[in-house]
Amino acid sequence: MSKWVLGIIGGSGLYQLDALEDAKWISLDTPWGEPSDDLLVGYIGSVKCVFLPRHGRGHRLGPSQLNFRANIDAMKQMGVTDLISISAVGSLAEELPPGRFVAVDQFIDRTFAREKSFFGDGLVAHVSVADPVCSRLSAYAVEAARKAGANIREGGTYLAMEGPQFSSRAESHLYRQWGAHVIGMTAMPEAKLAREAELPYALIGMVTDYDCWRENEAPVEVDAVIAQMHSNAAKARDLIAHLARSLPAGREASPIDNVLDFALITDPSARDPLLVAKLKNVAGRALG
Repeated sequence: MSKWVLGIIGGSGLYQLDALEDAKWISLDTPWGEPSDDLLVGYIGSVKCVFLPRHGRGHRLGPSQLNFRANIDAMKQMGVTDLISISAVGSLAEELPPGRFVAVDQFIDRTFAREKSFFGDGLVAHVSVADPVCSRLSAYAVEAARKAGANIREGGTYLAMEGPQFSSRAESHLYRQWGAHVIGMTAMPEAKLAREAELPYALIGMVTDYDCWRENEAPVEVDAVIAQMHSNAAKARDLIAHLARSLPAGREASPIDNVLDFALITDPSARDPLLVAKLKNVAGRALG
């Protein structure tokens, strides 16, 4: 068994973690560029935690401007073993009103303007994302959410859209027909990159609004979203504190820890040494 190092990516409305002890901001660079912000590193109980505000403090970065690869690389540099995302989402289901939390377990990726893989020309890999969320970490997060007083649904499909505009009504109705439960702009390619980096990943969605499929209601506006985000944020911070304190003393290995053993397809003799060097943090274990 090993020790837990819990990575937390905070989405809209979650820009700091008050529960961290001995916390300090650490600046990192990565082979993929700069992450969204410095990383706040500290402890909750005996668990080391690494927090990154996804949009930067002050919400400087839009969804299409996020350097997802740098964010995941930075987490690996800090020794993170498991990664939880806290994300604001819109609801595509009547039973998920603003204020509800959702432990997402599936994704539909409709983004198109983002780098989606660490691998490519010179070193090809194909990881499975059939089950993109770590069930173990998600279960711990659900229990922590309940301890924090959140009304949380276990399981749900997240539709990842490019943004930054909200959906049209036609799109919103289409996504509901596809079986999506919530909609957001940041879970992809974050979840895919976490899997490529052998990081067990879970996502807790905080519902801020109904998407615009409800015909008799005004479409969502930013001011209403912000108000609900502030309401959700306190429970989100408590969720993280309960999660860190409830983790077992020792961390059992996860099958996700070595997914690259079954994903690398390029023959070692044909691999681009420059790309191999860039992949040191996220894939060094598998590349030797």
